[in-house]
Amino acid sequence: MTVSGQNTEEDNNESRQKNGTVSHYYEENEIDTYFSSDKVKIPEGGEARFSFRKLWAYTGPGFLMSIAYLDPGNIESDLQSGTVANYRLLWVLFGSTILGLVMQTLATKLGVVTGLHLAEMCHRQYKKIPRLILWIMVEIAVIGSDMQEVIGTAIAIYLLSNKIIPLWAGCLITIIDTFTFLFLDKYGLRKLEMFFGILILVMGVTFGYEYVVAQPDQGELMKGLLIPRCVDCNSAVLLQAVGVIGAVIMPHNLYLHSALVKSRDIDRKKPEKLNEARLYYFIESSLALLVSLIINIFVVAVFAFGLFQKTNSELIEECHSHNNSILIDMANEEFPNNAEYVDADIYKGGIYLGCAYGIAAMYIWAVGILAAGQSSTMTGTYAGQFAMEGFLNLRWSKWKRVLFTRSIAMVPTFCTAFFSQLSDLTTLNDYLNAVMSLQLPFALIPTIAFTSNPKIMGQFVNNFAFFVTSILLSVVIVGINVFFVAQQLIDLDLAIGLQIVVYFVAFIYFVFILYLSLHLYISLGNKKLENHPKILKYVFVPVGESPKNVA
Repeated sequence: MTVSGQNTEEDNNESRQKNGTVSHYYEENEIDTYFSSDKVKIPEGGEARFSFRKLWAYTGPGFLMSIAYLDPGNIESDLQSGTVANYRLLWVLFGSTILGLVMQTLATKLGVVTGLHLAEMCHRQYKKIPRLILWIMVEIAVIGSDMQEVIGTAIAIYLLSNKIIPLWAGCLITIIDTFTFLFLDKYGLRKLEMFFGILILVMGVTFGYEYVVAQPDQGELMKGLLIPRCVDCNSAVLLQAVGVIGAVIMPHNLYLHSALVKSRDIDRKKPEKLNEARLYYFIESSLALLVSLIINIFVVAVFAFGLFQKTNSELIEECHSHNNSILIDMANEEFPNNAEYVDADIYKGGIYLGCAYGIAAMYIWAVGILAAGQSSTMTGTYAGQFAMEGFLNLRWSKWKRVLFTRSIAMVPTFCTAFFSQLSDLTTLNDYLNAVMSLQLPFALIPTIAFTSNPKIMGQFVNNFAFFVTSILLSVVIVGINVFFVAQQLIDLDLAIGLQIVVYFVAFIYFVFILYLSLHLYISLGNKKLENHPKILKYVFVPVGESPKNVA
C-alpha cells in the first residue's frame, strides 16, 4: 500500500492528468482508515437509469450524518423555538436544513472525488501550525457536541428511572454503552449502519407519537413552515432564530460526512463512476435530512401548540388534574407557581408532556431523547477519530482511538454533571451552542477552499454559481453565529478584565479566519500569489506535495 506521505504521489497525479485519464487529484492507494477493509460493493450495470439497488448500496453515510441534526441540543432548540415563537420559526428550521444540505454536498464531493476526507486534505493543504489549530478547533466542537449529547442522555435516564439514577451516573452509563455499541462494527459496517437506522426510527416513532396525541394546528404549522416572516417578533424570538441556525449546522459534521462516504468501493479513475456516486449520495443525503426535518418539525409543533404563552401556574394546575404523584412532585420542583411564561428545556419538556397527555407521554419522550443522545454520541466519536487520524496522521489501533477520543469529551462532561445541578446543565446548553457556532468557519472555509480548487477537483470543481452561493451562505451563517455569541457575552455582563481577554481572543480568532480566507482565495487558482515565496513558506502547500516537506 502506498503511504500517503510518499513523494511519488505528486508525480502519479501529474502523469495521470497529462495522459488525460483523470483531471482531479486522488491518491492511488487510500489511507488505511476505518472502512478500508470493509467497503460496500456497488452493483454494476444500469448506468443509464436510476437503480434502487445502487441507491440502497449507497444508503448509510447520509443517515449517520443526519443524526447530528437530531442530537439533544437540536431537540432542545426545537422545543424552545416552539415555546418562545409558536410556529413562526419553522421556516428558519427548514431553511437551515437546506443550507446544511448544500454544505454536506460539498463535503461529500470532496470525499468521493479525492478519496481523502476533510481532515486528511487539511493535513496536505495547510502548514503545520494552522492545521494543528484547526484540529484543536474541531476537537473543541466535538467536545461541545458530546457534552450536550451525554447530558441529554443522562437527563433521559434520569426521567426514565423516576430520578433514581443521578445525572453523573447517567453519564457513566452513556460512556460504557457507547463503547459497547461502537464495537458492533466488527460485525460489519452495514449492520452498524442498520443499528443507527433503528435509532432514527425510534426517534421518529417517539416524537411522532407526541405529535399525534398533541394534534397541533396543521394550518398554522404549514404557514410557519412555508411563509418566511416573523410577525410581532421580539428580541427573544430573533435570538431564538439565531439559535436554531447555530444548532442545526454542526462544524464537525462536515469532517464526519466526508469520511463516511469513503466506505463505498468507488473507482476514482472513471469520472462516470464519480458522477454516479455523487448523484446517489445527494439523493440519500436529501432523504436523510428530510427525515430529520420531519422529526424536528414534530418537536417544534408539539411545544408550539402546548407551551407557547403558557404560564407556570397553568402548567402546575394541569399536572394536578391528572392526580399523579410523580408528575405533581416533578412539576412543583421545577415550575414556580407564578404567572410567568414557562421556560422550557428537555427535562421540563418531558414533565409538561406527562402533565398534558399522561405519564406515558413523558416516558416516551425520554426514550426518544435517549435514542437521540446515544446515536449522536456514537457519531461524535467517529468524527473525533477521523479528525485525529487526518490532522495528526496517526495510525492507532481502534480501541486506542476510541479510548482517546472518548476521554477527551467524557472527562469534562462527567465532571460537569457530578458537580452541577440540573438547572446548571440546561443553562450550559446555550453556552455549548455558542462554542460550537464559533467553530463553524473552521469547517466551512476549508470545505469550500478544497472543492473550489481546480487542481484538486479537476472537472468536479465547484462552478461559479455554486461557489458564490456557498460563500454567501457561509458569510451569513458565520455572521449570524457571531451575533449570537456576542449577544450571549453581552448578557453575561463580564468584568473589565474578562472583557479584555475576550477581545484579545476575538482578535486572534478573526485573524485566523482571515488567514484561512487567504488560503481559500489562493485555492481558486491565483498563480501569482500561489507561487510567491512568502505564501509558499507561510500559507499555501502545492497540491500533491508530500506532507513531510510541509513546514
